[in-house]
Amino acid sequence: MTSRYRSTESTDAPSDRVDARAPRRRTVVKAAAATAVLAGPLAAALPARAADEAPAFLHGVASGDPLPDGVLLWTRVTPTADAIPGSGLGPDTEVEWIVARDKALTTVVAKGSVTATAASDHTVKADIRGLAPATDYWFRFSAGGTDSPVARTRTAPAADASVAGLRFGVASCANWEAGYFSSYRHLAARGDLDAWLHLGDYIYEYGTGEYGTRDTVVRQHAPTHEILTLADYRTRHGRYKTDPDLQALHAKAPVIAIWDDHEIANDAWSGGAENHTEGAEGTWTTRQAAAKQAYFEWMPVRPALAGTTYRRLRFGKLADLSLLDLRSFRSQQVSVGNGDVDDPDRTLTGRAQLDWLKAGLKSSDTTWRLVGNSVMISPFAIGSLSATLLKPLAELLGLPQEGLALNTDQWDGYTDDRREILAHLRANAIRNTVFLTGDIHMAWANDVPVDAGTYPLSASAATEFVVTSVTSDNLDDIVKVPEGTVSAIAAPVIKAANRHVHWVDTDRHGYGVLDITADRAQMDYYVVSSRTKADATSSWSRSYRTRSGTQKVERTYDPV
Repeated sequence: MTSRYRSTESTDAPSDRVDARAPRRRTVVKAAAATAVLAGPLAAALPARAADEAPAFLHGVASGDPLPDGVLLWTRVTPTADAIPGSGLGPDTEVEWIVARDKALTTVVAKGSVTATAASDHTVKADIRGLAPATDYWFRFSAGGTDSPVARTRTAPAADASVAGLRFGVASCANWEAGYFSSYRHLAARGDLDAWLHLGDYIYEYGTGEYGTRDTVVRQHAPTHEILTLADYRTRHGRYKTDPDLQALHAKAPVIAIWDDHEIANDAWSGGAENHTEGAEGTWTTRQAAAKQAYFEWMPVRPALAGTTYRRLRFGKLADLSLLDLRSFRSQQVSVGNGDVDDPDRTLTGRAQLDWLKAGLKSSDTTWRLVGNSVMISPFAIGSLSATLLKPLAELLGLPQEGLALNTDQWDGYTDDRREILAHLRANAIRNTVFLTGDIHMAWANDVPVDAGTYPLSASAATEFVVTSVTSDNLDDIVKVPEGTVSAIAAPVIKAANRHVHWVDTDRHGYGVLDITADRAQMDYYVVSSRTKADATSSWSRSYRTRSGTQKVERTYDPV
């Protein structure tokens, strides 16, 4: 495969010795549902297998968090027919792994083994080191005479390497029941990604039919009830990992993932969630711990701090990527119109994470500073919308339907944190900061003004590219009209009320491709033809870029 890093510096061959280191839009779930017999819904998560079959790799393989000298490899082995996700059943099983320079696995550079146990839901990770920077590798797992599929991964460039270009897929918000994950299939088919970013809502916690299906459950969750326990979260992750399009993307490029709320529960904050009823659904502490444990078991993520997804990766001298956790430390959301959104004692990031982000942005010596950001940082005022548009827009954004101007689950609800980070960028003349965002189920291209009330007189401190959802409800899905109908009316009104917004598409599903050079960072937005058809096609929609040094977004008329 042609190198996408195009590094100007040579690298040494890898070492042969590598270590493996190991809004209330729902029905309240009765307490009985959390303790129901698991056999039925668990079994529904996987294809039937004969009891005497050999171990199987039914959930694919994946890699993540690439470093210049290594990458994290992941798989889940099903050692026996009853050892399905969340069951707690199945024997300890030795899983071997191999890494090679070629797809045929003839030029082996590393190999080893790890043990899959019921304690980790038979998921395994191998943190491979000693690899060469900016290099494609292929890997495979084996257990009991059965081989997994062979997958490609890629290391990051050396920290001091001059890198001509980077290309990342970007996705968020994939509701299993709403449709098929065609966006993942089309990203996998490209063959030119250095890595792909998942910006949150990789899974959804709701029970069947409780969220965002446009009155049609395309394919049913497992378990069918809202997930509350460790077994539930494991089962739901297992269901997602059976998707062939998701498996294909994981097999083509390393993922760099953060969580948002639905990996735990809707509108999660440090002490609870909108979609959590204390007592009837157990304690928040127990539920959150279960969700996080399952996430780290099932995702190839290497946390820098236990229990969080905030960390930083570097891609040569061209870019670094600060990844945020905007759920674990935040204060509870306040009601819209409440002056508490400006309260300096309330926080979205938590003090330690905000200081870490500020320090990293200030000390960065790369051309671009990327921030993986799960909720939109750009200010957003609804302005004056007609009642027919205001009601569904309010529902989508979690706003009261009388239409006040803030979505307090976003940075709009924590304005002191936003003011501090944007003032920091301005005071320290930190250029080329690009926020990469999911969550809102719409595509946006924004300047991030220091003061939205006076923009464009106020300077722009950064830029933001927001990707739409893979399948989760857009505005047209809520209104139940053909896609494009609502956006044609709502987008001009939203832009008029928010002059820093260059573009918004409220209606389509898809993904983004971020291409970075020293001169510009460009997001190409792609849309899929249907979320309910497994063979949906993909087409380019629009492209926006920010030129180095400008802190402004501009439209460009061709994808890279």
